[in-house]
Amino acid sequence: MKNQYCIIMAGGVGTRFWPMSTTNHPKQFLDILGTGKTLIQQTFERFAELCPPENIYVVTSDIYEQLVAEQLPDLPINNILTEPSRKNTAPCIAYASYKIHQLNPNAITVVAPSDHLITKGDVFSKAIRSCFSKAKHEDCLLTLGIKPSRPDTGYGYIQYVDTPLQEKDKRIFKVKTFTEKPDFDMAKFFIESGDFLWNSGIFIWSTKSVIKAFENHDPDLANLFKEGIEFYNTPQEKEFIKKAYINCKSNSIDYSIMEKAKNVFVRSSIIGWSDLGTYGSLYNHIKHDKGNNALVGKNIMQYNCKECIVHVPKDKLVVIQGLEDYIVVESDGVLMICKKQDEQQIRNFVNDVKVQKGDKFI
Repeated sequence: MKNQYCIIMAGGVGTRFWPMSTTNHPKQFLDILGTGKTLIQQTFERFAELCPPENIYVVTSDIYEQLVAEQLPDLPINNILTEPSRKNTAPCIAYASYKIHQLNPNAITVVAPSDHLITKGDVFSKAIRSCFSKAKHEDCLLTLGIKPSRPDTGYGYIQYVDTPLQEKDKRIFKVKTFTEKPDFDMAKFFIESGDFLWNSGIFIWSTKSVIKAFENHDPDLANLFKEGIEFYNTPQEKEFIKKAYINCKSNSIDYSIMEKAKNVFVRSSIIGWSDLGTYGSLYNHIKHDKGNNALVGKNIMQYNCKECIVHVPKDKLVVIQGLEDYIVVESDGVLMICKKQDEQQIRNFVNDVKVQKGDKFI
């Protein structure tokens, strides 16, 4: 396991989970499922079975460095990599990959978001180990694809083709195309065609392969982070990264390399995955009462309510009556009540609150 590394991306703000998720305390640092552990703690524990703790790195915003240290006491403090600004996933992955490669040129890495839910831990570990094995012996870029259960318009899709190579793992396929979030009709077509998977945003490769891919497909980004080779893992690293982030463009890893490279593979997986991107997705993963309400909180009393999501602090008494298909969330003195079908408007609520009430509540 000494060559197996993990990069956990933990810089997001999680606007769609406001008011629980705020700029100062975003969703990856919350126990939004009511399990007693935050999402980033669950993610760290998941990967601690695959990599030594000293080989796990968390990339986060400057302002969350202390939160990461508090929530992950087993993570070496030097393994918290901070970004001076949010520039999407490509710079984040390039930074960590060049740094790890400078330490260990034989490194194989898994890259994952900090705020996803995976309920089938053993199946997930098996999938990652299989991808590690392929990445160790081949120049390839792998991603986990999730077998879709419905025509969901909130996820990206990966189309695959049967791989002519004799793969040891019959769940690994060659990638044909990446598609951004489709409309419902297109998503329905994808499901019916049978050769599309949801894009999980979890990647596996050697640092050698991903650096080569950056150099071939995003040379501006590669050249920027290559300049830091003499500074990585030294006291000068932070200063170099500050300057690099001023000059690098915001870009996703999909646009940067995955959609352009020819050596991309996907492993089809059924791992109980959700990106927990919305309250609607959260509803599906919380135990329901007789009225199909998903309740998180010790003191919730409901009368004649159906299919609601209610998430409140343990010390708050909440009484609701006659609601159907509503989201009710209270956090730090902010109460939000919203129809489930209109949850996409939460981003607009946050913008309006910022304009009318300032930053205090977001």
